[in-house]
Amino acid sequence: MNFDIPADLQNYLGRLDKFIEDEVTPLQRSNDNDRFFDHRREHARTDWDNGGLPREEWEDLLTQCKKMADKAGFYRFSLPREFGGQNEDSGRGANLWMAVIREHLATKGLGLFNDLQNEHSIVGNFPTVIMVQHFGTEQQKRDFAHGSLEGRTRVMFGLTEPGHGSDATHMDTRAEKQSDGSWVINGGKMWQTGAHKATHSFLFARSSGKNGDAKGITCFVVPTNSPGFKIESYQWTLNMPTDHATISLKNVKVPADAILGKENEGLALAQAFVHENRIRQAASSLGAACYCVNESVKYARQRRPFGKPLATNQAIQFPLVELATQCEMLRLLIRKTAADMDRMPHVEVESKLGDKISMCNYWGNRLCTEAADRAIQVHGGWGYSRHCSFEHIWRHHRRYRITEGSEEIQMRKVAGYLFGFMGPKREPDLQGMSKL
Repeated sequence: MNFDIPADLQNYLGRLDKFIEDEVTPLQRSNDNDRFFDHRREHARTDWDNGGLPREEWEDLLTQCKKMADKAGFYRFSLPREFGGQNEDSGRGANLWMAVIREHLATKGLGLFNDLQNEHSIVGNFPTVIMVQHFGTEQQKRDFAHGSLEGRTRVMFGLTEPGHGSDATHMDTRAEKQSDGSWVINGGKMWQTGAHKATHSFLFARSSGKNGDAKGITCFVVPTNSPGFKIESYQWTLNMPTDHATISLKNVKVPADAILGKENEGLALAQAFVHENRIRQAASSLGAACYCVNESVKYARQRRPFGKPLATNQAIQFPLVELATQCEMLRLLIRKTAADMDRMPHVEVESKLGDKISMCNYWGNRLCTEAADRAIQVHGGWGYSRHCSFEHIWRHHRRYRITEGSEEIQMRKVAGYLFGFMGPKREPDLQGMSKL
């Protein structure tokens, strides 16, 4: 068993580093763009007088960086060739490569090249494009895959509701089929990321069946300018700026062909990109945790209270030793799981590796917040200040312990596999956890 990073992947990381050094960093250093990354970052990014939305200058900078990365051939790396990516070149763009790349970038810390506060990276992650790839018609691919990549459309993901999050099969949003085949949708959604710029929503509603049924949920393609579609508010969060909206739908009508995938089988779409998204997020959290540990070790060797390096104190050493150990172990699990994902059809991943992916994700997100907290402690007053990026890392990654499938839900999935409620060891007479 060889744990070395393949030579071509190592070379690709070198190319990324050179692109960052030659093009991205100079852009960040110009026109006082550093204000978006230094101690001024939260204020510079947030339009406090406009609902807490991202400032136009901030989003314009991110767009400029993405265009540079796209021109250089990095941005669409993870996508298949039909969308301009490299996901069919001997494993390139697949899960192992993306896990290594996302960890590598996050280990560098905060910068324009990879700022996960809003999922920005020079190597993009495209969950809604993946949904369209697997479930969309040719027209939908043109509109919402190519359209999103070219900036013609912007899609938000409409699953969570004010009264329902992890219990998605109990959603209150309802769609009723009309005599002409069209649909009328009523209800509401919450935490709709990117609502201020979205042209469409991939919006999930119960179209048949009863609460708790996995079947009977449909994914509708809803233009955000539809009559009856209303943004009610933007939720101010621990990690500002905000573009997370609460929306309401009152008699919103969409045509019969405004469905992504099959009628009444929309839950499969909601789960379509979960595994890739979770393993990549786990890798990013691991990288951010490594950054916090590395910076803490560096600072502890330099800081000399009472005439000797802070690093000579076991009270400093031991917590960082434990975090470093966990980082090493988690890296092996992430990379093995990602490699296993690449060796099987997409449809088999849930039943064979769902527990391992959940392990990687919930532990990676928790590890990152613990590492950021420890870095704050090691750095003392500087750690508590915004002059270090640890508070930014903590605020961002803390949300992934909720939003990427809560810790509790992911641990419940692991338990389901462990005790035979689901997965390859499932026993038919065991009930109660099979709908995770």
